[in-house]
Amino acid sequence: MPTTIKRLGDKEVVALFVDFLAHKGYPDLEIERIPDEEVSGEIDAIAGQFAIEHTSIDTIPHQRRDEAWFMESIGSLEQEFKGKLLFRLFLTFPYAGVRQGQNWQELKTAVQHWIMTKSEKLSEGSHIISNIPGIPFEFRARKKCSGKAGLLLSRFGPYIPDFPSRLKKHLARKIKKLAPYKGKGKTTLLLVESADIAFMDEAVMYDSLSGTYPAGLPSGVDQVWFAHTSIPEDVLFFEMNEAFRR
Repeated sequence: MPTTIKRLGDKEVVALFVDFLAHKGYPDLEIERIPDEEVSGEIDAIAGQFAIEHTSIDTIPHQRRDEAWFMESIGSLEQEFKGKLLFRLFLTFPYAGVRQGQNWQELKTAVQHWIMTKSEKLSEGSHIISNIPGIPFEFRARKKCSGKAGLLLSRFGPYIPDFPSRLKKHLARKIKKLAPYKGKGKTTLLLVESADIAFMDEAVMYDSLSGTYPAGLPSGVDQVWFAHTSIPEDVLFFEMNEAFRR
């Protein structure tokens, strides 16, 4: 997974989505009101016939915190080695390898030292690297001598069996906010966002929603959409209602 994630703000995502709908059969659609700015805790937007509530969810518990820890410790090495390697080096670390209580500066220095002293002598291909002083876990190194040179860092994906249950609990609060607008004749729309490029895509979200709501679309919601914002310059929107068809 990329080590740097530029996250869009909630209002930016909603504005992009309304613009997307305007080009997909709802011409001249625009945001008319932002109820959350009028009353804290209200929904995010009224746009034409739509009452829109936006939410984002981490695929993995504390994912944004863990990303910040990774970046603060060793994630910045990608940029520091830019233009300094004559080959392409992929390093993949355990997802939970970086933890509080570690000396992150010592960890970064140890990884940096290994790259500087060992990677050039590494044969092309994939290797498991272990027992390195200052690095309290093994990691995978893959070297490629052809193609664009540079350092790429990533982490192994963890097992995440609890995501559907967390998703249902998280969305329940959002659905409750939308329900009154359905009674007012609005098309209630829940926009679920993820910026996770490694562990989430439209297929994973589709399967998660389908498994989370076996009885069909939850009461109070007319439409559910997924916003994949892992690439801020190319946000993707996917209609998810088919996941609830029974």
